[in-house]
Amino acid sequence: MSEDVTFCGVFDGHGPHGHLVARRVRDALPIKLLSFLLASQSRQNGPGKTCFNGNTKKLEAGDSEKDGPAEDKSNSLWREAYLKAYKSMDKELKSHPNLDCFCSGSTAVTIVKQGSNLFMGYIGDSRAVMGSKDSNDSMVAIQLTVDLKPDLPREAERIKRCKGRVFALQDEPEVPRVWLPFDDAPGLAMARAFGDFCLKEYGVISIPEFSHRLLTDRDQFIVLASDGVWDVLSNEEVVEIVSSAPTRSSAARILVDAAAREWKLKYPTSKMDDCAVVCLFLDGKMDLESDYEEQGFSSATIQSNHSGNAIESDDGQKSEPSLQRNFTVRSSDESDTYGRLVVEDDGNGETFPGEDQNWSGLEGVTRVNSLVQLPRFSEERPNP
Repeated sequence: MSEDVTFCGVFDGHGPHGHLVARRVRDALPIKLLSFLLASQSRQNGPGKTCFNGNTKKLEAGDSEKDGPAEDKSNSLWREAYLKAYKSMDKELKSHPNLDCFCSGSTAVTIVKQGSNLFMGYIGDSRAVMGSKDSNDSMVAIQLTVDLKPDLPREAERIKRCKGRVFALQDEPEVPRVWLPFDDAPGLAMARAFGDFCLKEYGVISIPEFSHRLLTDRDQFIVLASDGVWDVLSNEEVVEIVSSAPTRSSAARILVDAAAREWKLKYPTSKMDDCAVVCLFLDGKMDLESDYEEQGFSSATIQSNHSGNAIESDDGQKSEPSLQRNFTVRSSDESDTYGRLVVEDDGNGETFPGEDQNWSGLEGVTRVNSLVQLPRFSEERPNP
């Protein structure tokens, strides 16, 4: 877009093919969002009218009467685009000929910054937190999204209404999960996700929560991260780590490294969860030495292989003219024998791990698995 627009997203896969689901969502969702936004603008403006760019400024006192309708129009355009894009994304996954999403899925936390407007759409348990300065000029953490867990009253009510079940296992009472009505599977630890079609008839949905916020000069940066970060670091700790990073371009990498250290300290016998981070700096500036100077963000990921060893990857090296690529997930054709991890180079100095043929996410190695076990059926269900 020609406007002052930045899109950021983090997508965390789960299940046997979760890494492929997350990759597909990462590649397709931003394009769908833009496409639906432009279509909505065209429809609202009608033929021969200039496109509404939605770049509304912050409302000043006394200006609400004059600017309110434009603000509402921008908000409704983005809301409609988000809802349609997420619906289209899930529909594409369901009909994808080569991607089995029956018991695999992905979270999504996505934001669009347009001028002083921040639009957010999210499903699952990945989270967005903002670092902002209070009246004393102290940095504070503001959580922008809600972790859509199955025990939230509205989510639990919907799931139970659709005959799904919500309960936690005895050995992890703090982790509510979604279960089929007729089988103690798959035990999904979130109430909304892309994919996971085995649970879509039973209350799990892919409709995003949408919200809009007007940014102020006090707002400094936004951190998007997968639950692997929030499982071991508080909102306040994350904001402190990012705000004290020696350079902005290193902020995401430093945060991911801090999360990895915390995993080893707090859960030394557990396999570390994947951690993916994007830091968006709201003034749009970066360090002079960074290639991201004009874009104002840094991102980093860390993955763990079957033995629990960390595999690092970040995209703070080179900028691409199209969508920025963050190799949080692995492509379908990168495979090797069990227990070995292939690290490949994409030609731009990026390295990312190949895919192992065996998948250990259901084997109870991690502290908290997104899924507990696969259902003991194909797609047939017993008669009630």
